Amino acid sequence: MKKLTLLAIALILVLTVAACGSKNNNASNASNSPSKEPAASSSDASPSESTSASSEAPKEVKKIIVGTGNQFPKVAFLDESGKLTGFDVELVREIDKRLPEYEFELQVLDFTNILLSLETKKIDMAAHEFEKNPEREAKYLFNKEPYAHWKNKIVVSKNNNDPIETLDDLKGKKFYTTATSAEATILENYNKTHDNALKIVYSNGGANDIAQQISSGRVDATIAADFVLPLLDTAGKLKTVGKELSESDILFLFRKNDPEQQALADAVDKAIVELKADGTLKKLSEQWLGFDATESEK
Repeated sequence: MKKLTLLAIALILVLTVAACGSKNNNASNASNSPSKEPAASSSDASPSESTSASSEAPKEVKKIIVGTGNQFPKVAFLDESGKLTGFDVELVREIDKRLPEYEFELQVLDFTNILLSLETKKIDMAAHEFEKNPEREAKYLFNKEPYAHWKNKIVVSKNNNDPIETLDDLKGKKFYTTATSAEATILENYNKTHDNALKIVYSNGGANDIAQQISSGRVDATIAADFVLPLLDTAGKLKTVGKELSESDILFLFRKNDPEQQALADAVDKAIVELKADGTLKKLSEQWLGFDATESEK
């Protein structure tokens, strides 16, 4: 009887140890197995989605070199810390944020070299308050959505009290302008039909010395956009006179007859529409130019 009791106790102990071992093994297997949620997520994905996700390559981001200047106050210039900034510069940066398929890189050039650099494919886009006129339109592609508008007028010294309405009133006078600018084109076109009646003095592309050139008497006048004058003449030495000589849309320039450039121009237009709709473009204009130059008065 005693032997039977001992045998029963031994059997119970063996069974207990076996049961505990089985339980521990099951717990260990459960902790090492994947969680249910990822497994369900994986099984829920359809074969076509899986194939698409694995085979789809990331889209290439295309770098765009944007030519601009650094001597146009409030538009494209170097601030006190040497950083390139201004209305056109910050607008390009905002456009860059809206177009993830492109990466925009600003490159500073002399103003007179910007369009030549565009033609020779050294840059992909020109940004420097470029006015749309027939001469430029014949050579370059403009985007369609203007980001500013301006009116060109004759600018003279504040001390000039002569009655001046048109260029006819300034025959024989010296006009200070920048080669390849829209204002230079106005003067050159006038001279073509008026026996070179105006004396054109070309600057080196800088805008900061216009007030000094005119107020000192070295030259008699220039042509400038109405809203640009306060930016060029912070001391108030100049004034606009007469009738407006032209009113123009301000846009970006690209190369003509180039599908990639057309696609870029279209993308830029899309971004400008968004910037106008959410008020960003107006805010940039007021911040840098002092008023909303984005709306035409036509």
